[in-house]
Amino acid sequence: MITQSLAHTISIVPKRRKAEAKTLRYTYINTSIFLSGLSVFAQLYVFQPLLPLVCKQFSVTPAQSSYTVSASTLGVGIGLFILSFKADELHRKQLMGFSMIISALLTISTAFVHNFPLLVFINACKGIALAGVTGVALAYLSEEISAAAIGRAISLYLSGNAIGGMAGRIEATLLAGWLNWRWAMGLIGLSSLVIGIVFVKLLPASRHFVPAKAGFKVKWQQIGQFSRHPVMLRYYITAACIMGTFVSVYNYLGFRLEAPPFSLPHYIIASVFLMYTIGVVGTMVAGKWSDKVAPQQLIRLFILFLAGGLLAMLSGNLVVLVCGLGLVTFSFFAGHTMASRIIAQTAQHNKSTATALYWLFYYIGSSIIGSGSGVLLSGQGWTVFILLLLAIALLLQLLVYPRKPTA
Repeated sequence: MITQSLAHTISIVPKRRKAEAKTLRYTYINTSIFLSGLSVFAQLYVFQPLLPLVCKQFSVTPAQSSYTVSASTLGVGIGLFILSFKADELHRKQLMGFSMIISALLTISTAFVHNFPLLVFINACKGIALAGVTGVALAYLSEEISAAAIGRAISLYLSGNAIGGMAGRIEATLLAGWLNWRWAMGLIGLSSLVIGIVFVKLLPASRHFVPAKAGFKVKWQQIGQFSRHPVMLRYYITAACIMGTFVSVYNYLGFRLEAPPFSLPHYIIASVFLMYTIGVVGTMVAGKWSDKVAPQQLIRLFILFLAGGLLAMLSGNLVVLVCGLGLVTFSFFAGHTMASRIIAQTAQHNKSTATALYWLFYYIGSSIIGSGSGVLLSGQGWTVFILLLLAIALLLQLLVYPRKPTA
């Protein structure tokens, strides 16, 4: 049944060459997908640097304040689970464009909320909307761009994620300090709305994908197939854990930096998010290296770097701590680039389901580890918090270690 559906789809898709590097179509695709990454990640983590303000505004604990972030990422996970059944029935461009517009409007609406549970709920809805972009962007790239150019295209998309996450956090921190957090939400939502409109105008329609209905049973079989695949399952879990570790660090770093012995003001704390530029470097370096070295080897190296960065963040010296943060940021984006590439290349068919499942693990890891580690931070302090994340990194190293083939 799956084979018949695939054959039918191939037969009605025009036999056109995929976009090659330096062509106009390639440029339009990369520019549009880069902009989508900017918008999605500026909105998704916009509350992350504002958690201390959320605590004060709504009289909640640090762990509870993280629900504003975790609700968004959990919403993405829910949306991705739904899309794993429906993504191949919808036009890629229309789905991504609609999702970007709706999410921007929801971000704007949070500026007017005065009830904490409602704020968490709206963030969850925003996450579900954003899933429409994250769930199919990698599938769109793999379908529309040639194999020779796909590595750099994926790296550019993930760089957009990094820059968007950085810009959203810095903008939110500065605006909240100079004005208030509500102005920050309104302005970031408005800029995301503009980006969404440009995206809809600029992104080329799919040439190598035609929506085709697949029954619930077929999709469930695909999900089960990917979930049982030994290589893909390892990297799904890897994505969940490195994302959860990364989000945990950035969720609660503001609490660490505004407290003694650092006692930093908001505009200095905002500058910490410039570390995301190192994340951009990480994606580009990983993409380039992976053309020469197997991604499975590189990801083991990046997880070791992640552990080293976490160790440095135990220091009470600000310079050492910031250097550790830079290493954590580089390692996360580089490792994420490798894991997503392994998944995209391993899934020969039904790529949107495979990538949606990747993002599902990714965001569930963010939600569970991101909020769960906050409980530990509140009860046990920064050192135990970092040691937990370090233990996760070391366990990951065992998970991705090469297995000997069974007889």
